[in-house]
Amino acid sequence: MGTDDKLRNMAEKAHGKAKEAVGKATGDPVVEAEGKGKQMKSDLKQAGEKVKDVGKD
Repeated sequence: MGTDDKLRNMAEKAHGKAKEAVGKATGDPVVEAEGKGKQMKSDLKQAGEKVKDVGKD
């Protein structure tokens, strides 16, 4: 996995966590769900990149 991809995925996950926390704090389930969705999207991207890395070896 490229360093740029890792950093983007970590930033996306952090943004998702922050958005989830804001949703919880304000009692907004939509914002909370969007934050969780961003985190899952980031996790899937990371898993895909790891699979690609394994395929290179």
